[in-house]
Amino acid sequence: MQQQLMNINEAAEQISAGKTLLLAGDESLFKQLPQGKWIGGSIPYFISREEGGISSKDKLFVTDISEIAEEINIRSYDSKSIDDVYTDAGTGGISFIIIPASSSTHISFALNAPNFNNFGSQPLVGWISGVLLEDIDKIKPKVFNGETGEEFEDEALVMHVDMVKGKSVDVGIINLFEQGSEDTLTFEEKSFSTQDVFVNGKRVNYANYISKKNLDIKLPLVADYYGARVNISFQHASSNDGVAFYAPVFSGIEYKHAKPVDDYAAEFVRQIKENEVDGKTILFSCNCILNYLYSDLAGKQTEPFVGPLTFGEIAYQLLNQTLVYVDIED
Repeated sequence: MQQQLMNINEAAEQISAGKTLLLAGDESLFKQLPQGKWIGGSIPYFISREEGGISSKDKLFVTDISEIAEEINIRSYDSKSIDDVYTDAGTGGISFIIIPASSSTHISFALNAPNFNNFGSQPLVGWISGVLLEDIDKIKPKVFNGETGEEFEDEALVMHVDMVKGKSVDVGIINLFEQGSEDTLTFEEKSFSTQDVFVNGKRVNYANYISKKNLDIKLPLVADYYGARVNISFQHASSNDGVAFYAPVFSGIEYKHAKPVDDYAAEFVRQIKENEVDGKTILFSCNCILNYLYSDLAGKQTEPFVGPLTFGEIAYQLLNQTLVYVDIED
């Protein structure tokens, strides 16, 4: 079982040895890899055991899932076919998904996943691929099919895995945030952006509300989605351009701004320690780039959770400002 940073030659050796892999790294590296049993997504930010949080354009983060993978089926999905992702998955296995940030498939999945046929029939986990922060709007995030050598800017790649007999998996989510005790917010429609919000039932300009309340938009909105705390992170808020999010808000859901966190980094470390999984092996994990930035994780370790730092996490549906992991046991 491997979850580690590798150079291009080390990763190529793993592929040539027939390993089943999930790869994250700069897009230029994927074009140098041999074909094999892998999928990958562009992202140059990682948490590693050796160096903690880093940014690198010459390393790949390699997650070896060979130990649990009996058979795999790699498929691509566009914005219209993505609603088949659970139907195709079957039951009793696990599916790993990577979607390019800001693609039409990203938006379709974010807005509609909970309504897909057979939603939650088996675990679906993964991440939203991205680029260097300074390259946003300059370079498009991509995903790569290791079996065929294809790359995509507007489609999701999914590795459906039939698991080795006797193995089981659990999906975990670490979320720093809780709902605050302030106003209840609702929205008129599902969207990644809005001009207005209903505050305790009264329509107001959302950007003006944020400014008047002096709210810190490093803290997300938090909602209860059928028993699970889900964050909606802010992209920007201005009176001219409105309020934009990194994940959609939905009508019919009540949101509150997150309770302030006194020490973002310390709380994150505390949550990690509380969620360590005794007696189990961490198969996969990914963390949000916003946690990396706001918790100042550069050079800091978050063991036992290592992996890509992403533009969004997926645990059945799109999440923000969370750490998602999969553990396995016999």
